This record gives sequence, structure tokens and C-alpha cells, in this order.
Amino acid sequence: MKKLPTPCYLIGEKKLHKNMEKLAAIREQSGARLLLALKCFAAWGVFDLMKPYMDGTTSSSYYEARLGYETFGKETHAYSVAYSSEDVKKVSVFSDKIIFNSLSQLQQFYPECSGVTCGIRINPGVSYSDFDLADPARTFSRLGVTSITDIEAAMPMVSGAMVHFNCENEDVAAFEQMLAGISLKYGAFLEQFDWMSLGGGISYTEDHFDSVRFAEIIKDFSQKFGLQVYLEPGEAAVAHTTTLVTTVLDIVENTKKIAIVDASIEAHMLDLLIYRESATFEGTIAQGGFPYQIAGRSCLAADIFGEGCFQNELQIGDTIVIKDAAGYTMVKKNWFNGLKMPSVAIMRTDGQIDVLQESSYTDYKRSLSTKLRI
Repeated sequence: MKKLPTPCYLIGEKKLHKNMEKLAAIREQSGARLLLALKCFAAWGVFDLMKPYMDGTTSSSYYEARLGYETFGKETHAYSVAYSSEDVKKVSVFSDKIIFNSLSQLQQFYPECSGVTCGIRINPGVSYSDFDLADPARTFSRLGVTSITDIEAAMPMVSGAMVHFNCENEDVAAFEQMLAGISLKYGAFLEQFDWMSLGGGISYTEDHFDSVRFAEIIKDFSQKFGLQVYLEPGEAAVAHTTTLVTTVLDIVENTKKIAIVDASIEAHMLDLLIYRESATFEGTIAQGGFPYQIAGRSCLAADIFGEGCFQNELQIGDTIVIKDAAGYTMVKKNWFNGLKMPSVAIMRTDGQIDVLQESSYTDYKRSLSTKLRI
């Protein structure tokens, strides 16, 4: 660890394999195809480890669709809340399926999608989410078609649909209940579809998740309607596989001791800030020890990773390892305060560490301006 350039996202190959094996079991038992959601995790340097267990990628933009096609291969699904005409032309080159968010977009761009399978996103009006911010069925949601009439109008142009209605759902019974409601509400359409994507947001790889029952539910749904079911694991694929390794730069005291590390919650683990969550750290204990607040180095007053009681008193130069730093981190990292981007590395099963990516001042400069004349 101490040899790593910090900050650094460190992916554990052994942990990643463990998640992949869990997903592969669901894939085998359910008959579903698994697509990695690039909006959550797109560190393509480890895709070779994931390819044997998954069937392709799903994307939210032209860049993601192209990245999936070029670095993962297999099936490439494309979805966007809204496409431009230029987007559709580019995405159709790389995609096997294009899923449209609205009837109006489907009608506008269907003539440009010859040779590409089309689908439409349906918003069933039900969801599982503890966060209104991430609830696809929230009031006035723009995510997907809600009108039965619109779905009927779309049918001649599509062969399948996507229904994304979960966010961090570990409750298999709740999933089963919602899927039963969707089956009842849209059964007439499901019988005509060839395929159906049930999106992501399911905690497939948590140890307490009832993957056997979940696989049975998917298999029964698939057989009932004669559908090829797709699942889109993102966070579940990489949960608990990756840490953000940081170094303590300073320790200050203002009623409590605060260790400032060479990373930033806003720049490097943005979802913690968005969802008002706290990070967890390696080397902490439940009771006793030495309590510290772990804070980032940006100028944001609330740049705080969280608090923990450490086994030993912290010193400047110590390593602080922040847990579960894969999902929605590397894809959201930014140049706030001009802070150095974390490197991306992988710890192999034999303990060898390979650095997959490093950023430089040139990357920072280029991201802000280039001398292009239009």
C-alpha cells in the first residue's frame, strides 16, 4: 500500500472475481443475460476479468456505447434520456439495441435505425428506492413512457422494452411483488415482446441476498411471456471490490481531531456528498481507539468523508483506506480545485499491484480549453 501513488482507486482482483461468480450463478440459474452498466463503472482496464461472466454492456451516451463496443464487446445496448440526431447516427454504429425514453424520440429516430433493434423504456409508476433523488418513479418523472396509448403506438417499431424500477434493492420479496404488478399491467405487451430489460439497482452480490429465489422469479417471468430477460448490474458488479487509498497530509483540532487526506469527497467520491452518506474506513474499531474525522483537501467546507475510531493514533504520512469506492466514483470524478485525479490500480491475486491509469497536469489543462476554431 505504501508504495502506491496516492490518491488511488485500488481494485481487488480476488474480490471482483467473487462478485462475478455470484452474478454468473444468477445468469446460469435464471437464463438472463447480464449487461454491465457503464454509467456506474467503466474502468475498462479490468473488463477482461469481467467478460467471461457477463454478456455485454449497457450505456447512457455515445461515449459509453463506443467504449463498451471497443473494450468489452459482446452485446452493446444503448439508452439515453434524450438523443440528438447526431447521437443516434453515432450510437447506431456501435449498438445492437437502442432503447428510447419516449414515444416522440422513437418516432423521430426510428427511420434512422435500420439494422438496429429498437426498444422503449416503460415507467411502471412503481419503484424501490430510499432516495427520492434516484427514484425513477418519482412525481413528474421524465424517465420512460407512462401512457398505455403511447406503448400501443410504439409496438410496431419495437421488439422489447426496458423497465428500470430499483435502486439498491436487497428485498427479493419487494422485487417479486413489483414485477407481478408490472406483469399484470403490461401482460398484453410482454406477450408480444422478444426481450425485456429489468434494469439494474438490485444488490445481487450482497452475502444476504436471496439469489436463488431471485433467479427463480426471473426464470418464471421469462418463461411465462417467452422473453429473453436482461439484467443491468452496475454497483452490484463492483460492490466491496475497490478502495480509495489516501495519505494523511495534516492533522488539525477543532473540538475533535481532523485528519486531512490527499483526496476529496466532492472530486473523488461525489455520491457520498450527493446522498449525504459517510464513508467507512479500514483499521477502525467499534468502540474505544482514537476518534478522528477524515476530511478532504478541497476548499468545500463540508468536504468530509466521515468519522471513525482507529486502532492507532494517526500521524502525518499515514495511509487511510476508504472502503467501497468503485460504484459511481471513477465515472464521476472531477477536477474541482485542480486536485490531482486518483490513479486507478488493481491488486492481483498474487499481491502484485498494476497501475492501470494515471492523470497529469496535461489532462487537467486539456479538459478545460483547447485551441480549436469552429
